[in-house]
Amino acid sequence: MMALWVDHAMWWHVYPLGFVGAPIRPEEGATDAVHHRLDRVGGWLDHVVELGLNGLALGPVFASTTHGYDTTDHFRIDPRLGDDADFDRLVATAHEKGVRVLLDGVFNHVGRAHPAFRALEENGPDAATADLFRVDWNGWQPGAPVAAEVFEGHDALVALDHSSPAVEQLVVDVMTHWLDRGADGWRLDAAYAVDPAFWARVLPRVRAQHPDVWITGEVIHGDAAAIVAESTMDSLTQYELWQGIWHGLADANLFETTHAIERNNALLETFVPTTFIGNHDVTRIASAVGDARHVPHAVALLMILAGTPMVYAGDEYGLRAVKEERLGGDDAVRPELPPAPPADPATLPGAGAYAAAMLAVHQELIALRRRHPWLRTAQTDVVQVENTSVSLRTATGTDALVTVLNLADEPVSLPAAGATSVLAGAATIAGDRVELAPHGWAVLGA
Repeated sequence: MMALWVDHAMWWHVYPLGFVGAPIRPEEGATDAVHHRLDRVGGWLDHVVELGLNGLALGPVFASTTHGYDTTDHFRIDPRLGDDADFDRLVATAHEKGVRVLLDGVFNHVGRAHPAFRALEENGPDAATADLFRVDWNGWQPGAPVAAEVFEGHDALVALDHSSPAVEQLVVDVMTHWLDRGADGWRLDAAYAVDPAFWARVLPRVRAQHPDVWITGEVIHGDAAAIVAESTMDSLTQYELWQGIWHGLADANLFETTHAIERNNALLETFVPTTFIGNHDVTRIASAVGDARHVPHAVALLMILAGTPMVYAGDEYGLRAVKEERLGGDDAVRPELPPAPPADPATLPGAGAYAAAMLAVHQELIALRRRHPWLRTAQTDVVQVENTSVSLRTATGTDALVTVLNLADEPVSLPAAGATSVLAGAATIAGDRVELAPHGWAVLGA
């Protein structure tokens, strides 16, 4: 049975290495020396609570060579972040404030510097760790490079052999180890690259020891409903909805957005997706939509649509940054932030003069979501849609909200769909119509 606490969970997602200003690459000074930086994440926990969120979704925190996804020890906190004591303190502080903690499990691959792979390079097929990896040993000679499979062409990321009982046991051991230490759930990195049957063998063993755990998988493409059913994961990342939201707003094509909403509705028959409009792998939402006036529109959609929402740290201030397809192209969207929220959020990297206003919008809409927890599983119907305007009705049998958006330079009149009051944003209700200003938005009570 899925954890009941997740019915009310909303996450603040952090990429720890960037957030705390740790050196990412050896040439930047990355070493094995322990630096106690993880407390800097803890310095933002009051901010998380004040936002109205109650979950801390951490990116990779285990020992690695560079960006955290080239793991070298799943049982050790990355020394650039600190040690076990730092982790324990962060989890304890989070729990004291009512904040759950989600960890990033990189179980599709390891870094080439992982001791298990180093042993394989040294000892060949006779290595005790040979059953952890997929290797073509044909023609191999001692001292020759090992022809191991890698992840999506990244030579530094060596793929694990998910048909191996040894890999299954390793993942069970890692997941239960950190759940024993207080973690509440896992995000399974690159879950789309792993046979769902592997997760179906692993996750029930983890739940046998931690029945309250929540597990979501990073799935960028594929049949989401089938993957959940076959894998036994609780949820998957909703990339299709993310694409439909930002791209529909950027291109003034809300038909694309409503198509993605309807697809999101269909997933609810199988699972509740993990929804987001920003994360550590994509262009910041304030840059993606192009017009800063439309960031609130994206936030409104995130908060009224079905799912378990995640807010990427800094997006609540409207930080701008563009992901680039080059070495270091993620750095801009993973900036260092100060040890605590600044008095003037406009001083944050990538922030603009509207930072305080963006924060207020997030607080308003997160509070609305908190007051209406039924939104997590509610269907959203399209009442009326044009390229630059839409009226949406999100409802269960007894509850309903109406969301109206305008992307145009002119005011618009939209169906009120039974709405009688303005709960967030700004609009005027006149009978069965709602009037929106240019670039306006509102969530209405029905």
